[in-house]
Amino acid sequence: MLGIRVIPCLDVNNGRVVKGTNFVNLRDAGDPVEVAKRYNLEGADEVVFLDITATYEGRDTTVDLVRRTAQQVFIPLTVGGGVRTLEDIRVLLNAGADKVSLNSSAVKDPEIIKRASERFGRQCIVVAIDAKKVTPSSLLQANGVGATIQSSNKWNVFVHGGRIDTGLDAVEWAKKAQDLGAGEILLTSMDKDGTKDGYDNALLKTVTDIVQIPVIASGGAGKLEHFASAVESGASAVLAASLFHYRELAIKQVKDYLKSKNIPVR
Repeated sequence: MLGIRVIPCLDVNNGRVVKGTNFVNLRDAGDPVEVAKRYNLEGADEVVFLDITATYEGRDTTVDLVRRTAQQVFIPLTVGGGVRTLEDIRVLLNAGADKVSLNSSAVKDPEIIKRASERFGRQCIVVAIDAKKVTPSSLLQANGVGATIQSSNKWNVFVHGGRIDTGLDAVEWAKKAQDLGAGEILLTSMDKDGTKDGYDNALLKTVTDIVQIPVIASGGAGKLEHFASAVESGASAVLAASLFHYRELAIKQVKDYLKSKNIPVR
């Protein structure tokens, strides 16, 4: 097993790091440049920077903020939010991003994954998937309205900051994204986001069983045990936000815990 990466995530809105629960009720968590700089010093393996309202507001990611962040961190920086074209990707890479995350734009035009990976290399291209558990409509029809349903797991892909249900099956989309050239999947459980109840390990395992590229687990970390269970479910990296932002856990604590469980870390 390759060393597991521990990654803090900076959700950025109006130039500030924010964090909420289930994609809503956002709280301020500081200046993104200063927060990223702290994580660089604390031993994070990477930093993920997501401009969470860029797509919804129809604007580009704040490139100046990316540039200033990249000047302060010397670990890989992944940037996403409002990335719609190959030119957007080029601008962010030139501003100092090491990888660029595609989400809504890839759902709208899946071939952008292929074009981007061919032009910039698949190691630069991350496909972010915001997944939410749903009840399959076929089972609803079979059981009748209001029936108690014991269904198999199914998750749909949501876009525009979790506002729109695309109807796409998240597991199938992860496989298609890989086949089109994605180098990595950033898999966020909307159900678990900010709850601190643990990652959605069923979602993680279902996706990691079907793809061969690395999958970053996102959404739900609340205690040390959650990080180990995500790795056991197939994650190549574990991502958290509020736990690190509000200093409830330190990155070193997570790494030391994983090592104590004989899980190799970077």
